[in-house]
Amino acid sequence: MSLVEPTPDPPDVLTRVAAPMTRADLDRMLDDGYRHELIDGALLVTPSPSFNHQDMAVNLLIQLRQACPPELYVMAAPFDVVLADDTVMIPDLLVARRDAFTKRDLPGPPLLAVEVLSPSTRRFDVMVKFSRLEAAGCPAYWVVDPDTPSLIAWELRDGAYTQVAKATGEESVRLTSPFDVTVVPADLIS
Repeated sequence: MSLVEPTPDPPDVLTRVAAPMTRADLDRMLDDGYRHELIDGALLVTPSPSFNHQDMAVNLLIQLRQACPPELYVMAAPFDVVLADDTVMIPDLLVARRDAFTKRDLPGPPLLAVEVLSPSTRRFDVMVKFSRLEAAGCPAYWVVDPDTPSLIAWELRDGAYTQVAKATGEESVRLTSPFDVTVVPADLIS
């Protein structure tokens, strides 16, 4: 007779939690006020952004919308970009052809994805999102930093991102992808 009981098999719910998530799993989640993204089946949950983050995002949104040609559309977060069944991202700003959007999401990479850096997501934005958008064929990716203020822009060349611009403070930078716009990072902070 053994005094130690055998350990029961783990319940199915533990197995499901450890399995990669899909878009369907994401759709079943309750709205808890956080941003939920999937990267290769892994769930990323981030808190609400700061005042400076949102200020910079809104000011850049206004500037991009003023320069945007009619066949394109500039969308602000939260709006899903579905790169695969297990990869659903929410860039802070994105630009795509108007006819590429559905009422629910953008199925496929945008023409431009923009991330406004936050302390909690900085490394994720410049490493993981950068590489996923690059692999998906997103033609342009920008990161803007409200703390500096600064902007770095990359464009896809031969399947890899190449830095095409960097500006800090009062420096201006002219960007042409997906359309012509000049940005001064300091002007993006009120």
